[in-house]
Amino acid sequence: MPRRFQDILDQNRAQKRFLCVGLDSDVSKLPKGQTQLSFNQAIVEATQDLVAAFKPNSAFYESQGAQGFETLKKTIAFIHAQAPHALVILDAKRADIGNTNKGYAQSAFEDLKADAITLNPYLGGEALQPFLDYKDKGSFILCRTSNEGAKEFQDLRVDSEPLYLKVAKQVSQRWNKNKNCGLVVGATGPEEIKKVRQAAPDIPFLVPGIGAQDGDIKDVFVNAGSNCLINISRSVIFSSNGPDFAQAARKEIEKLNEKLKQLF
Repeated sequence: MPRRFQDILDQNRAQKRFLCVGLDSDVSKLPKGQTQLSFNQAIVEATQDLVAAFKPNSAFYESQGAQGFETLKKTIAFIHAQAPHALVILDAKRADIGNTNKGYAQSAFEDLKADAITLNPYLGGEALQPFLDYKDKGSFILCRTSNEGAKEFQDLRVDSEPLYLKVAKQVSQRWNKNKNCGLVVGATGPEEIKKVRQAAPDIPFLVPGIGAQDGDIKDVFVNAGSNCLINISRSVIFSSNGPDFAQAARKEIEKLNEKLKQLF
């Protein structure tokens, strides 16, 4: 049977696994003697039993040319082999016209074999349809992001409500026909999380902004409920630059899971 995004998500929720490790494997920050691939493999091996997903950010691999793309492909294959319970979310934030998106979707889902991808909604649902047509794959669509400049467009008022809520409602009510859509909602705006959850009650959230951006994990679950994946990246994978880097990452995740136990 094919891997189904929603099934894997549900199984992890049932096991109370909510964390997503962002594999933002910046080569300038790797511990001595580590390649991108060996670093990723060590992080995955050390943490896979504690988390629901891994999220390689394509920028850190594309910047390394052909070798980086091959590393990305091998990383995803390694996750599937070592942690079949874990989703692989390709953080690529793709956005283009529909015909071009066919190529992007094929690359992400058929060649790289990611379980889900991040997408930009700016070109509309028709443009994103090639991704949404992959019924067993997930599409996490940018809604209210955690970066400081998010307000520049996302908070603009459209028909008396902010644009990010228009996006949330469009995804929830019109684009989610295959039940394979999610929303990216940053942890740094708890009030916005609450509003998005009210607008999209059944949509899974991918929540960045914990750790390096100072989002609060309790605020996320109070305002969004348990249908979330909490992304942690730099604060975990680079918590040590010594030979103990993988075990240090595990310890950071264990601390976060202890906080989560107090909420559920």
